[in-house]
Formats: sequence, C-alpha cells, structure tokens
Amino acid sequence: MSTKESIFINELPLQTVQTNDLHIAYFVAGDDNGWPVILSHGFPYDVHAYEEVTSVLVEAGARVIIPYTRGFGATRFISENIMRNGQQAARGSDLMEMSDALGLNRPILAGFDWGGNASCVVAALWPEKVGGLVSYAGYDIIDIEQQKRAFSPSLERVCWYQHLFKSERGRECLAESRYELGKMLWQEWSPGWEFDEDIYARTAHAFENPDFVDVVIHTYRFMHGLEDGTQALQSLEDTLAQKPAIKVPTVTLDGANDPLKPGGSSNLDVLFTGTHEHVTVQTGHNVPLEAPQVFADAILKVHGWLS
Repeated sequence: MSTKESIFINELPLQTVQTNDLHIAYFVAGDDNGWPVILSHGFPYDVHAYEEVTSVLVEAGARVIIPYTRGFGATRFISENIMRNGQQAARGSDLMEMSDALGLNRPILAGFDWGGNASCVVAALWPEKVGGLVSYAGYDIIDIEQQKRAFSPSLERVCWYQHLFKSERGRECLAESRYELGKMLWQEWSPGWEFDEDIYARTAHAFENPDFVDVVIHTYRFMHGLEDGTQALQSLEDTLAQKPAIKVPTVTLDGANDPLKPGGSSNLDVLFTGTHEHVTVQTGHNVPLEAPQVFADAILKVHGWLS
C-alpha cells in the first residue's frame, strides 16, 4: 500500500481526555475539521495496529482518533478506588464518554478484537451517538451465557489462553511472561502473516501499563461468568444480553484464516438492520496490520454511505 504521506503514531503528540473512570491517552491525526473516526484496538494489540489505516483515512479527509484502551499504554484510571474492570459495558462506555468529551459529532467507530466488541456495544446501546460502524468478526457483542457452554474441541484448544486466565496461575503467567504470551497469540491467530520483532515490540510496550494484568484477567473471567462486573453497569449488560440489533450503517469483516473465528461470523448478519455489507478477507485475526487497505476501505465505504 502506498500513500502520499505515512502516519507514524509515535511522531504524533500523545493527548489525554478524562472520562468517568479514566484518563484516556490517545493520538489524533488529520485536519481538525475532518470527518471523525475512532479506531479501537484489542488484546494483545495497541494503537500501532492502525498506522497504515490512519494514513489512508487522513488522505481521504478524516480526523482519526486512536485511543489506548483501559489497561494499555498511557491510559490510566483516575483513582486507585476504581475497579480494574474489563467487562464489555465498561469498555463501550469508555468509547462513548471519550467521544462526548472530545465533542465528536457521530463518529464512525471501527475496531477489532476488544475494539470491535467495544465499538459494537456503543453502536447497539447509543446509536444516536454513532455515524457508522466497522466491526471485525461481525456482531461482536459477547453472549456471556453462551460463553459458559462448551465449544468444539478444536476451538477450545485455540482458546487455551482464556482457560489459563481463569486461574491464579494464569494471572501469574501473564504478569511474568506478557511479552512472550502476546507474541505467541500473534503467531497463532495470524498463521499466514510474517511480522518482524520490531513491529511486535513497539506494541508490547503498551502491556507495561500497571493495570494491564488486572484488566485482562477480569475481561476474560467476566466473559465466562466467573467474576462480577460493577453494579452500575448491570443494566447495560442486561440490554446487551438481549442481542439488540445494530441499526447504524455497518461494514463487517471476517478473516478467512482466523482460527478464533472458524467459519466466520455471517450467521449473525441478521442483527444488522441498517445498511450493511459483509466482507471476507484472506487474513488472520489482525486485519488492520495484515490488510490495512481493506480495513481502511471498509471505513471509507461507510463514510460514503453517510455523505
């Protein structure tokens, strides 16, 4: 992919905005008057997943905001007394509150992994605040009751890290070996993609956040119904459990070689009731880095529907 000018995340000024729980650290690229996009990452990734995507979008006139999710990079909780909570309603609320605090007018939300989940949560719960959506893995709202039941042995094997995180042994492993563990997941989830050590190392630096381990462990334990979230967010989780339709214009993406999503996610396309297109790309899990032009084109398509 070539662009007129590449965007390098580390060359942008790091900014922060306060929400109810966090000082969210983020980078922004593009003209202040550009059409707004928020790009959200997941685990074990960070803002660097979006450098090439950002370059394409800025060239097309976008104002691109790339935040570190809770527990990653320079994002910090505003108080020691706040639960290091990783539930989906918390991460979705972070995005919504950040957008409001920055005064964004119905941005396009785009993400993969945790970032896709958080973006879908916002689109489902607060559609009036969202211009459009790009979601990797389709309707990526976690069905917690389903997560309590068994999947096929082959998928359970791929999800070894989730089973590990259920135990205190897993917490210790993540705390002591986060670099090695994250790299293994990159390799396993993107089997056809060769990345060099520098690309991974600049991302893994974000795992040194003091809340990283607590947030990651809670995310997966909550997802499996093993730990509670906060009572203040329970009504949102109750709504999400009903699988609310997503009405905003949406492009969903699947990686044909992603072992976490065998067979893709098109079976949930019926939950998108607005303008919707589903795209399958020959990648693994990390679509923004493996196929940045495809990810950027999905955002551009949504923007075109809104124009």
